[in-house]
Amino acid sequence: MSPTTPPLSRRHFIRTSSGALFAPAVITAATSLRAQQKADSSETIKIGLIGCGGRGSGAANQALSAYDKNSKLVAIADVQDTQIEKSLSNLKAIHGERVDVSPEHRFTGLDGFKKVLAMDVDVVILATPPGFRPVHLTAAVEAGKHIFCEKPMAVDPAGYRVAMEAVRKAKEKKLNLVAGFCWRYDYARQEAFKRLMDGEIGDVVASSHTYHTGPVKPMPKADTRPEGMSDVEWQVRNWYNFSWLGGDGLVEQAVHSVDKLCWGMKDQPPVAAVGVGGRQIQAEGGNIFDHFHVAYEFAGGVMCHMASRQIPNCYGDTSDIIAGTKGKLLIGKVGGGEPLIDGQKRWRWKGQKKDMYQVEHDVLFEAVRNGGLVNDGDRMMNSTMMAILGRTACYTGKRITWDEITKSALDLAPEETLGWGDKFEPTPLPQPGITKLV
Repeated sequence: MSPTTPPLSRRHFIRTSSGALFAPAVITAATSLRAQQKADSSETIKIGLIGCGGRGSGAANQALSAYDKNSKLVAIADVQDTQIEKSLSNLKAIHGERVDVSPEHRFTGLDGFKKVLAMDVDVVILATPPGFRPVHLTAAVEAGKHIFCEKPMAVDPAGYRVAMEAVRKAKEKKLNLVAGFCWRYDYARQEAFKRLMDGEIGDVVASSHTYHTGPVKPMPKADTRPEGMSDVEWQVRNWYNFSWLGGDGLVEQAVHSVDKLCWGMKDQPPVAAVGVGGRQIQAEGGNIFDHFHVAYEFAGGVMCHMASRQIPNCYGDTSDIIAGTKGKLLIGKVGGGEPLIDGQKRWRWKGQKKDMYQVEHDVLFEAVRNGGLVNDGDRMMNSTMMAILGRTACYTGKRITWDEITKSALDLAPEETLGWGDKFEPTPLPQPGITKLV
C-alpha cells in the first residue's frame, strides 16, 4: 500500500459513532438494495472480499463453493498488493472464471474496504484484523450488503458498542449476517448442545474450557523489520501481536472456546469475571499475553472457567467439559473424540460430518438466494464481549462486572488519525494490579 493512502481514524469513527451520536459516513452504492432482490432469481450473486489473508481467502473459497455455486468474486481489498495477487491466483486455480476481479477492482490501502462496498456486490466477507471490524461491519450494513463477518467483532468496549449498533441496523434492514464462530455450524456440536438445551444433563452447574496451543502468529525479531518501515505498517503486518489490532489471544483465537462456554449458558451474559494471565515468553515487540485463566461468574453461583495458552513445547488441548445435575457433556480430547454426553442416557455423535467452515457459507448463501434471513448478531457480540471481559479481568487483576465492561470507555485504537506511514506507540504490556479499567 502506498504511504499516500488516505488516513483512516478508527478512534474518531468509534467516538462519533457511539450512542445517540451514531453517524458513520455512509458508503453509497448505486444498487445497494440489489442484495434484497435475489430471492427466486437465477442471477449470479456477486461477492466482495475485504481482507485476503489465509482466513479471508479460505472464506472466499467456501463462499464460491456454497449452495448453488451461482456466484462470482468481483472485488477484493487488502493492505498488500502481493497478498491480493496471491489470493486471486489460488482462488482462480480452484474456481476458474468465477474469480472475475478486474485490475481496477483490486483495492489496496486502509480505505480499500470503502471501494469494495461502493461496488455492485451482494455479499461481503469481512476478514481483516479485528481492530477494524466495527468500522467495516458498520459500513457494510450502511451499504446494504449481506455479510460474512469473521470473529471477533471488536477488540474493546468502544468497538463493541459500535458493532452492536451495526447488528441492530442489520436486523432493521433485514440483512443476512453470519458470524465466523464456526463451531456453531458443526453438526456434531449442534446436536450436542441441542441435547444440553433439552435437559439431558440437567441444569448446568459448572463448566471448564481450554484452548492450549503453540504461538499462533509469533512476533518476528526486531532486526527483521525492513529499514524505513513505519510503526503502523509494521504493526498491521504483525497484527496478532498488538491488542489494538488483534485483541490478544483470548479475544482473537480462544474466543472460539469462550463462544462454546456462552452456548452452554444459553448465551446469557455473566455477572462478573476474575482472572490471571501474563507473558511467560518474552518477545521483541508486541503487547499481548501468552496465557490466561478466567473464572466467569453467572447468576445462581454457576462458575465457568476458561484457560488459554500459546507457549511452545507445552501440552496442547482444546476441550470443553460442561457439568450438569444429571450428567456432563464432553467435547475434545477429554471426550475421546466426537461430543459425548455421559449421563442417565449415554450418547455420542455418530452422524454425518461436513466441514463447518463450508456450512457457514452454505447457510448464508441459501438465505440470500431464497429470501431467507439469518442473523448471528446478538450471540456473536455476546461472545465477543465475554472474551473482552475475561481479557480485561486478567490485564487488571480485578473482578470486573458485566455492567462495568459494557459501559467502559476502554478504546485501544490510536489517539490520532491513522496513516500507513505514521509513528504509533501502542499501549505497554499490561501489568495486573497496575493496569486500570477505564
